[in-house]
Amino acid sequence: MKRSSRFNLLETVPVRSAHIVTEWEGECAVLAYPRFKRAWVRRFFLPKGMSPFIRVRLEEHGTAVWNLIDGRRTAGEIVSLLSSHFEGEPGYASRVTAYLMQLQKDGFIRLLASPV
Repeated sequence: MKRSSRFNLLETVPVRSAHIVTEWEGECAVLAYPRFKRAWVRRFFLPKGMSPFIRVRLEEHGTAVWNLIDGRRTAGEIVSLLSSHFEGEPGYASRVTAYLMQLQKDGFIRLLASPV
């Protein structure tokens, strides 16, 4: 019998990827990650004067979510903590979970099964 690979996203624990560096522009977080994983590739293919990092600036809500990702809180706890930040906005829970899935897809975080 085939085992289902379904899981409850709200029970997972988001963990920041080790290669991501958080910088700040005012109140917003900027996520920086290397253009190339290997130093030798960077040395040969990175044009002079170009930053070795790609930077992604998060908006206000994205920064709020990023600040709560600490490797201990579950996605459900993050959603609960953000309820005041989103001020009763309808569908904010699905917005946060979709954002977490996008962060995982782009390699900024990993979603781990919550310890039982």
